[in-house]
Amino acid sequence: MSKKEKTDPTEKVSSSIFARPIRKKTSQSSISNQLVAYFPEIRNKLTLAGLDTTPAGFMDKVVQSTIFLSIAGIILISILLSIFLNEPDFLRLLPLILLFVIILPVLFFWYLMLYLDVAIIRKRRNIDYEIVFLVRHMIIALRSGMPLFDVLVGVSVGYGELSREFNKIVEKTTLGVSLSQALRESANNTPSKNYARVIMQISNALSSGADVADSLEVILEQVSKDQVIALKTYGNKLTPFVMFFMIFGIILPSLGVAFAVILLSLIAGNSLSGQGAFLLSFVLLFIMLVQYLFLAMVEGSRPHYTV
Repeated sequence: MSKKEKTDPTEKVSSSIFARPIRKKTSQSSISNQLVAYFPEIRNKLTLAGLDTTPAGFMDKVVQSTIFLSIAGIILISILLSIFLNEPDFLRLLPLILLFVIILPVLFFWYLMLYLDVAIIRKRRNIDYEIVFLVRHMIIALRSGMPLFDVLVGVSVGYGELSREFNKIVEKTTLGVSLSQALRESANNTPSKNYARVIMQISNALSSGADVADSLEVILEQVSKDQVIALKTYGNKLTPFVMFFMIFGIILPSLGVAFAVILLSLIAGNSLSGQGAFLLSFVLLFIMLVQYLFLAMVEGSRPHYTV
């Protein structure tokens, strides 16, 4: 009995020199779990985005990136403020720097949390890109007499993100999961409504004993019409996008900078030459940012598929 007490594992853990690192790791995970509790939708978003990580693991990366970016941003802003305000003493700039200490972590944390939404949108676009061609491939294969499972195996390669989704269905079915259940799980774990409609149509056809090819042909016609409507809607949006880009991205910046240079030269002469050049560099960065945002909006609203 005394030997067991001497070899008690709890005593080894408590007296081990690695006790502190283990406690530190546990505290880090507890902080992540506390933050995850305020964002219950993270688990569902990770599933839709297809990211192989836990909510706590994702939150750990977000927190670490937020700390690193905040420190780098505060140092950069402090240097720029010292140069722009011509104040070498950082202690006098401390109230303004403390304001950025509060604002920057919040902004970076919010920005990094948007990564999941961007990943979901990217995955949905990659799935919708070739869904029409894949469904046509399936219809032709089914019409030729191939079994449905062989058709799923055939489309599990060659169609990018779509093929990866069908490959998951094939793997689950091979491991013993029923084909109908694997199809429904795939439809529930995808951000693409078109893909979910196709998969549910196949599952319903299997359950009712209907012809899968006929069911796919009906849903293919609906998906094709929706994509054509989306392309026409995007074409109608281009005209106001171009108009706003011409006004706020080209005309106003060019005329505004020209008038500002003339006005400053008449009012202050050469007294603002150094600060004026520094201010114009910020104006240049602002113009580049505005033009990038407009181009990103145009590219982001463009449907990423062809019909």
